[in-house]
Amino acid sequence: MEVKIFSKFTAELIGTFGLVLFGCGAAAVAGGTTLAETAGLGLLGISIAFGLSVVVFAYAIGGISGCHINPAVTIGVLVAGKISIKDAGVYILAQFIGATLGAFVLSQILAGQLAGFTAGEWAFGSNGWGTGYQNEYGIVAAFLTEAVLTALFLFVILGTTSIVGNGTMAGLAIGFTLLLIHLVAIPVTGTSVNPARSFGPAILAGGLALGQLWLFIVAPILGAVIGAIAWKVVYPSNND
Repeated sequence: MEVKIFSKFTAELIGTFGLVLFGCGAAAVAGGTTLAETAGLGLLGISIAFGLSVVVFAYAIGGISGCHINPAVTIGVLVAGKISIKDAGVYILAQFIGATLGAFVLSQILAGQLAGFTAGEWAFGSNGWGTGYQNEYGIVAAFLTEAVLTALFLFVILGTTSIVGNGTMAGLAIGFTLLLIHLVAIPVTGTSVNPARSFGPAILAGGLALGQLWLFIVAPILGAVIGAIAWKVVYPSNND
């Protein structure tokens, strides 16, 4: 059965909305106002929140849109030849809208604190680097982390969803990969590997989060292209 493009658009919007609300919400509501304040859930708890978000939406909307919920994933899938340019554009638009709506809802929840809420730098689970952010890594480390981990993420996604992969377990494999990625990258950048996930919170937070947003667009996209190329090299007979 052919799925209409509007259904795919809506599925990607809802999935990305949920990813940002669950993942960034775990950091901002249960952990603190920024990813640097993770005393509540801690590193593992926030990593699990992001990983499980991908798992649940993979099974909820995977049959509709493939559950990309990430512009870097969509671009990687495009490079792999598994989606049309038209559909990729629709997916990416939906992902950015969904992420922004998710960050907006999160901001309204945080604003409901009776004691008052003040959004500081890198609020709402925004990504960043440098002095004052997490363990204060530099721009080179931040870029390398985002690019390499996104490349590995795309390789896993394309491998598990290929004709030689285990489709029924793909959602779990992809979700656990994202969990592992967060365990490594949260202390460095707060973990993006997803331009939309970074865009929504940064738009609401402004300041340094918005000024540093470019890295969390460029590095994941570069990594996604590398990951897709690596998949095509390793799986030359399954590029269909």
